[in-house]
Amino acid sequence: MSLSHTLSNAVGGMNAASRLAEVVSSNVSNALTEGYGRRQLDLNAASIGGRGSGVQIGQVTRVVDKAVIGDRRLADAAVSGAGATVDLHVRLEAIFGAPGQQDALSSRVTVLEQSLLDAATDPSSSLRLDQVQNRAQDLAGALNTATDRVQSLRRRADADIAAQVDQLNTALEQVERLNGDIANSLNVGADSSALMDQRQRVIDQVSGIVPMRELARPDGRIALMTPGGEMLVDGPAKRFDFAHTPVVTADMTLSSGGLVGISVDGVPIAADGLGKLAGGSLGAAFVARDDTLVAAQQKLDHAAAHLIQRMQGGSVDPTLGPMDAGLFTDAGQPLDPLNTTGLAGRIEVNTAVDPARNGDTRRLRDGLNAPAPGAAGDSTLLLATGAALSSSQPIGGSGSSRSVAGHFADIQSSIGQARVEADQELGFTNARQATLAEAEAMTGVDTDHEMQMLLRVEQAYAANARLVQTVEAMIDRLMEL
Repeated sequence: MSLSHTLSNAVGGMNAASRLAEVVSSNVSNALTEGYGRRQLDLNAASIGGRGSGVQIGQVTRVVDKAVIGDRRLADAAVSGAGATVDLHVRLEAIFGAPGQQDALSSRVTVLEQSLLDAATDPSSSLRLDQVQNRAQDLAGALNTATDRVQSLRRRADADIAAQVDQLNTALEQVERLNGDIANSLNVGADSSALMDQRQRVIDQVSGIVPMRELARPDGRIALMTPGGEMLVDGPAKRFDFAHTPVVTADMTLSSGGLVGISVDGVPIAADGLGKLAGGSLGAAFVARDDTLVAAQQKLDHAAAHLIQRMQGGSVDPTLGPMDAGLFTDAGQPLDPLNTTGLAGRIEVNTAVDPARNGDTRRLRDGLNAPAPGAAGDSTLLLATGAALSSSQPIGGSGSSRSVAGHFADIQSSIGQARVEADQELGFTNARQATLAEAEAMTGVDTDHEMQMLLRVEQAYAANARLVQTVEAMIDRLMEL
């Protein structure tokens, strides 16, 4: 009986070594696979009736550091949100231009001022008057284009929200299905490590959209919840709804009802449209659409209103009445202080000086409502218009006094400063995410360790094989007796 028992133990050892070799080979081959959790085979000494009975091969365990993975996922969300914010501010800076750039809004005002000075030196020159009108058209057109581009970014943010909500819903449904598959696999004693790898990859793919924490549940299932307390998956996956708005204008906001937020079962998730889902790229898209870009449009509109106000009435052009539109108008009308939303998209040069609309550029010299041509050499109005642009006045009667170009330069500087701050935040979040990703990698497959384990497996297999060979020789000797 001792020989047969020895043979049984040796065969069991060879089986264990073979199974270990299989686990090691899986680890080595997946050393660079994203989301792969290192496998570890559980081996225990078996005994029957207090007597050693070889080795007992247990389950394959998936070894990961869930705490590090959870922190890394939160860092992924922070990086995605910060990256989207930087991209937005870069685009805004391109729209407004940096101080000193030729096509910046402040530079266009400066060019208009210079054209007025040039015309004042020779008021009789129709060429120079035409140049003033062209430069004024360029400024108004730049404001129109800036408004269009800001609203285009809002439409893009709205479409991005819709795409991310769809991606999030798909991933949550996959996690729900994988939870069920893993539970079924464990119930029948099968190895569910590959399913757990797949579930981790699915979660990692959307961890940048919404920050989430993983909570253990029985039978290998997990729940997903945001740090703010919004449950994403706990048994059934929650489904979020969002209706994309294909056309977005300056007057359309979430509070006005022109735009919508995320809802669940037809009920808005929160007044801000996002609720406890903030923190990742989805939250950044909401901030872009409803806060940052709305504020940028308001800056454009206030600057446009200030520009129109400086020029209208008789303070600059004595031929104008108190309510008459000046050189710049709100779609042909004087400024309405109660209707400035989207004004930068409506501002235009007075048709009285636009030859393309039956106007005459001589009115820049003689007065917009002048009944007859004035003295060809009179530069008074041209100088007064230039002075109105260059004089220091506060916007809306408050704040720092600046010229028109100075107010635009202040807006451009604030946009640039916001971009710099966003860059700094992205650098911080990138560094933190890289550190956590490195910590996670340290818990992954170490090929040096696996090669050492493979040598031990080889030695153990050889030793057990030698035992089998020895038992065989002993049995042969007995058979010779």
